[in-house]
Amino acid sequence: MTDERVMRAAVLHAAGELLRVEDVLLGPPRPGEVLVRVAAAGVCHTDLHLAEGHLGDGRWPIVLGHEGAGVVESAGEEVDHVVPGDLVAFCFVPSCGSCPQCLGGRRALCTAAAEASRAGTLLDGTTRLSFPDGSPIQHFNFVSCFAERCVVPAGSAVPIPAALPLRDAALLGCGAVTGFGAVRNAAGVVRGESVCVVGCGGVGLQVVAAARLAGADPLIAVDLDETKLERARGRGAGHVVRAEGPEAVEVVRGLVEGGVDHAFEVVGRADTIRTAFDVLRPGGSAVVVGIVPRGVEVSLPAQDFIQEKKIRGSYYGSGDPARDLAELASFAVDGVLDLDGVVSHVTDLDGIGVAFDRLRRGEGARTIVIVDPTVAGTVERSPVNGPS
Repeated sequence: MTDERVMRAAVLHAAGELLRVEDVLLGPPRPGEVLVRVAAAGVCHTDLHLAEGHLGDGRWPIVLGHEGAGVVESAGEEVDHVVPGDLVAFCFVPSCGSCPQCLGGRRALCTAAAEASRAGTLLDGTTRLSFPDGSPIQHFNFVSCFAERCVVPAGSAVPIPAALPLRDAALLGCGAVTGFGAVRNAAGVVRGESVCVVGCGGVGLQVVAAARLAGADPLIAVDLDETKLERARGRGAGHVVRAEGPEAVEVVRGLVEGGVDHAFEVVGRADTIRTAFDVLRPGGSAVVVGIVPRGVEVSLPAQDFIQEKKIRGSYYGSGDPARDLAELASFAVDGVLDLDGVVSHVTDLDGIGVAFDRLRRGEGARTIVIVDPTVAGTVERSPVNGPS
């Protein structure tokens, strides 16, 4: 007799290999942890970066997926903010609240969470995932929601309103928190400031939406894909630029004399980071949101720093991710935030590999993985049955 339960999950066995959907074992939640039945998950470029070995060695075997939502099935001791049947979205930085980063207001950079995340474990340094032979499987960013169920730290299970469909809520925990936080926390965009967003995939579209809500004017979107640019226009971009490199810089600076107040790079490439820096006015700031593969270096014109141009990074919204996620969930229920508008494709667990191929080709925006269709699209609380 064992407490471990068999479930289907998408496993990466080594960098560069295809994901395999197979049966794995999931252990029960320990104190301070929550077992969640996954309803839906988003496919993010960060998943692909890890799958291709861009984020470091020794990260496998692993169950990917860090953006999703589901229904609480059970909770371990010391968990008092959720009960079975509650709807939750996943936050992939369960901040400790007591390390220097957390105490300094940088909860997205929590030291304890970062160390466990790099190790592929939960916060106690162990894993709840294993193969049928007992060999361990790593967690990805505490979540690993490309699976029928997952065990996450209590801080990674953020309650959301019952009125929010879980397939929409699945998009909150990475793209929305990252995009809105970059605009509000990292850049501090205020009404009337000019903004350029370089890269209009799933996260870039959230940056566009956040800049519109902040009152950015003009708001310019840059990408090479016409479909992405049309989506950006639909989310509030007043100008769209289909170009790259020096050509894109010339067009943007033609739209805003002297350059823009804020630029956001949401691709993760050296050339697009340079574009974001080059479109700035003197005194402007560029925020790098895209995850850049290890080993990539960026060259910038040093003389531009006498114009007081600034460049900084932003990780997971540069604030308190769980707090921001809960606020954005309320925005979605109120109709202020359109989550479904960034979805270009819908699939199931077996279609994640095809979704990765689209990301490699730069096609589409967000792909939603419907893991459990019986609860993913409903706004009603559903009866919860334990895993079998």
